[in-house]
Amino acid sequence: MATNPALILGIDGRSGAGKSTLAAELATELRRHREVAVFHLEDIYPGWDGLAAGMESYVRNVLTPLRRGQCATWDTWDWAASAPGTPSTLRPAPVIIIEGVGAGCAAARGLLDALIWVEVPDETRKSRALHRDGEVFAAHWDRWAAQEESYLQSDPVPSHAQVLVNNKADGSAPGHTLRALKALPATYTLLAPERAETSARQPTHHSFPGSPDTAALFAALYAHEDHAILLESSNLAFSDPQERNRFSIMAAANTEQSAVFTHRDGAGILREGTATALINSGFFNFLAQHWDTGSLLPETVKLPFVPGWLGYLGYELKRETGGSDIRVDPADPATIPDAALIRPSEVIILDHGTHTVHVLGAVDADPEAFVSRVHDALATLPDAAAAPAALVPSPHFISHDDRAGYLEKVRAAQEQIRQGNSYEVCLTTSLHSTGVECDPWENYLRLRAANPAPFAHYLRFGQMAAASTSPERFVSVTPDGWMRAEPIKGTRPRGATPEADQALKDELVSSPKDRAENIMIVDLLRNDLSHFADPSTLSVPRLCAIESYATVHQMVSTIDAKLLPGASRAEAIAAAFPAGSMTGAPKKSTMEILDVLEDGRARGLYSGAVGYFSATGAADLSVVIRTLVMVCTPGSDSWNLSLGVGGAITSDSSPQEEWDEVRTKAFGVLSALGSVFPAS
Repeated sequence: MATNPALILGIDGRSGAGKSTLAAELATELRRHREVAVFHLEDIYPGWDGLAAGMESYVRNVLTPLRRGQCATWDTWDWAASAPGTPSTLRPAPVIIIEGVGAGCAAARGLLDALIWVEVPDETRKSRALHRDGEVFAAHWDRWAAQEESYLQSDPVPSHAQVLVNNKADGSAPGHTLRALKALPATYTLLAPERAETSARQPTHHSFPGSPDTAALFAALYAHEDHAILLESSNLAFSDPQERNRFSIMAAANTEQSAVFTHRDGAGILREGTATALINSGFFNFLAQHWDTGSLLPETVKLPFVPGWLGYLGYELKRETGGSDIRVDPADPATIPDAALIRPSEVIILDHGTHTVHVLGAVDADPEAFVSRVHDALATLPDAAAAPAALVPSPHFISHDDRAGYLEKVRAAQEQIRQGNSYEVCLTTSLHSTGVECDPWENYLRLRAANPAPFAHYLRFGQMAAASTSPERFVSVTPDGWMRAEPIKGTRPRGATPEADQALKDELVSSPKDRAENIMIVDLLRNDLSHFADPSTLSVPRLCAIESYATVHQMVSTIDAKLLPGASRAEAIAAAFPAGSMTGAPKKSTMEILDVLEDGRARGLYSGAVGYFSATGAADLSVVIRTLVMVCTPGSDSWNLSLGVGGAITSDSSPQEEWDEVRTKAFGVLSALGSVFPAS
């Protein structure tokens, strides 16, 4: 009886790309856990002019029966005699790898589970092919190359591949390709043994005493990497009984063991060294499948993060969690991916409580070299990373909404509340400055000096950077499943004198409007967390507490709950996304109202979340507020800057006071740059 094979992989590419070597080495890797069969298309091409006929025979005589779980039978081609050779047979196997020019042709693609396209520069391909096949191929190179060109002109095979490989022929391609294959939905189940092996690897760990300045260490190691992240507790001078300022984490995707994942409009791109996987699935589905949760450090080591993923979740991921699908023009230079993560192979964690530097490294990296590099950097660090002077000229910002327009939107939000469509609407606007000549890292240092915060962060993903002084936690998850949300609702500026400062703080404490805003969001988040939590564990240990920062006082609450046994951590986070403090309540209908009031404008990174997903199952994500987003202007060294700001609207809001709150929230970032709020 015929049985369907579990997986059929096609490896296509021009001659000399290294397809046969990749197929053989990939088969060796996969055979450790199951039987693998390999078919080479050169066995079926009928001569040097036979590419088209060979593809047709391959689909009919080889791929179609194998897809049905039946044996494939074909006549091999005797290249020396230039005539048909002996019949050959290939029986089904759990994995079948088919390699050769034409393996991914249009007629074959519907029968393949995954297509791998191998790419090599033309001059490299020819030298490799002729070195392998000698003068026999040299005499026919141009004839064969013309057929390949005709094939690819009529059939854009690379655009249909799920995995693209830049084959450097240095031995890295098979491992990188396997890592990319493990990420594909079609291979997820079959490659479970390989994924289990990866997640079971414990990172190397070194620690030594030290209290370096976090930003100075990041500057020495990562500030100018293309993909780097700093999650910094920069408000060490502020007392925090919640211990949110104990750890800082830094890493970069700067080794071949690291990975970069970006997600846009419902599809993801995963770069694993020289291989790139194209993943057609939602972001939270990817996270659920690839957030490994079984890695543990020794009991004596208590660290928040073990690699793991770090990065951002933009607000437009709301399309996956009940919100509408706002799409932006990908040609717009301000457009950034909906989400971006790195999986570093090397991580530094600073424990500010014990004054310890922890260095974590992947087992297949070179941990000793990394530790040595960190030691060398620490030996020459300055005591502190000095904040650069304000930008000259200072950036000139314009607002998406002027005062009159924003006040009108506040009234429109209140009308929606009057009609019963919402209880609270978190209306936002944005400020923009274009063509600014600046260094994104220096902008982070400016913000850091002006407004230290427990969830400060600096992100760099290629042509996008973000500098944040966020004080707000979105949600955290501990390895044993305890979730915590800490929404902020209610803001006052700091006063110029101690007396004025205390008066503003007292005003916030006694404000019924701010307290009502905060309690509504607490109720919303209790509901969000309850979807995957044990109801008996839901609690609110802090309600409407006041926290003070360099430029503002904030009203903060804390909601705790424990995940149900076996509940998906990724789905629990999705159930709470985006943060209720940035939407209002009820969440779904209010997001629809916001789409209209905010003119169909995508918020992008603003209102999303930044943080980590540890291999221990822990996570900690902050809300993206007080954040400067920077996108490089194509073809130049200048940057387009944007800053999102807003506030919660209730039935008794004063439109003018809401506009004043927008100005207050923008002040910390604008003043750090030497800029002012645009005149209305």
